[in-house]
Amino acid sequence: MGKSYPGVRANDDVSFAVLQGEIHALLGENGAGKSTLVKMIYGLVRPDQGQMALNGQPHHPTDPREARASGVAMVFQHFSLFDALTVAENIALGMEHPPPRRELAARITTVSHEFGLPLNPSRRIATLSAGERQRVEIIRCLLQNPRLLIMDEPTSVLTPQEAELLFATLRKLADQGTAILYISHKLEEIRAHCDRATILRGGKVVDSCNPRAHSARELAAMMVGGEMRLIDRTGRQAGDVLLQVNDLSLPVPTGEGTALKNVSLSLRAGEILGIGGVAGNGQEELLAALSGEMRSAAAAVTLDGKPLGAASPEQRRKAGLLTAPEDRLGHAAVPDFSLTENTLLTAGTRKELVRNGLIDHKAAKSYAEQVIKDFDVRTPGPGTAARALSGGNLQKFVIGREVLQTPRVLVVNQPTWGVDAGAAAAVRQALLDLARAGAGVIVISQDLDELLELSDRFCALNEGRLSAPRPTEGLTLDEIGLMLGGAHGMEVASI
Repeated sequence: MGKSYPGVRANDDVSFAVLQGEIHALLGENGAGKSTLVKMIYGLVRPDQGQMALNGQPHHPTDPREARASGVAMVFQHFSLFDALTVAENIALGMEHPPPRRELAARITTVSHEFGLPLNPSRRIATLSAGERQRVEIIRCLLQNPRLLIMDEPTSVLTPQEAELLFATLRKLADQGTAILYISHKLEEIRAHCDRATILRGGKVVDSCNPRAHSARELAAMMVGGEMRLIDRTGRQAGDVLLQVNDLSLPVPTGEGTALKNVSLSLRAGEILGIGGVAGNGQEELLAALSGEMRSAAAAVTLDGKPLGAASPEQRRKAGLLTAPEDRLGHAAVPDFSLTENTLLTAGTRKELVRNGLIDHKAAKSYAEQVIKDFDVRTPGPGTAARALSGGNLQKFVIGREVLQTPRVLVVNQPTWGVDAGAAAAVRQALLDLARAGAGVIVISQDLDELLELSDRFCALNEGRLSAPRPTEGLTLDEIGLMLGGAHGMEVASI
């Protein structure tokens, strides 16, 4: 199989096979060609050359509907959902002959609970967290009874418990004869659950293996073509308090979602505070309250002692409080804007890209080029539209756009969601370097390994409440489980 775009050969003579009843991993760095390959299988992209076969029959779908009719289903890394519609309405759109609405709602409820990914069929997509939206994609595919199921980063926003339930489901499907093509950057889960792996690099197949026979570090080396660099956590010291959140309570404007309840935290210069939690427990709302998208009493949020709770997002950015949301395509970046144009969304003031109401296009392009270079964003150039980047490369661009503005405080939600092992290490190192330079960093993540690797202190969100912080060093998974489950009354003496 082969596919080219202007300036890039996305897939170059790719050949591989997925067997009936196996879970087959597709590995590679961001931009290695994984997404292009599965989009050709699903009918979203037409190959330039080569042939495909499904169950021994020629497979050349002209669109996803034709692929679904052939028995191919796909869970996307970027959600293909309509925000204004409900869960049931979105799932019905993916079915050729959907049953009556009440019957479909009942099936969604039954299947989602059976697989441990509960969904309310009547909830609007706009009110769901990223983790809950991922559940919609997964359940929509499972209702199709596919012969080939393609999964692109399905566990990136699931908790470890949800991921284990998902893998139990996948193993059950594989035992029933379903072929599963699985893309993930979580190499330990690949080793634990996948039967075979094909590795892409630069659009070409460079290796295939039994992932269980290799360490995660060995798999990463196959992907990048060399040894992985180690994270440097040294050279940081906690300084004065930069950010203070005082008894922050906010209702949910839409009436759906999670209200914040008496949230308090402090963040010091040079410190990384990790916040964990199951999807839908107030992560998005907390980031919105810190970014200024949701306003509060002025004194509820202070930076360097100055009240910012009632300030606008732009006023907060000017003061040095920057944020990077988990939804990178649509919230953090405008899909049809170029990378240069997307720098203007948050860096216009701090990088002087807009002066007296006029855009300095040369400066904006130069800044976009700097982000691309410093964060190794794989793209033809700053004029490329955000939607044309792979998920991991767009994530690197979004994080780089904020980090290079030298914020006083940076709050990031899911910083390495869908990012390959090498790029994840680079993003995490950038956050550590930012803290080493004296900034305060808050990392909101569902990746517990990431939080334990990065953070100095850890706390958990549960139903909009934030637990007391605990030093990360020495913290056990059992203690984290208690905190994630809502153990809010932990004594300060235990800190």
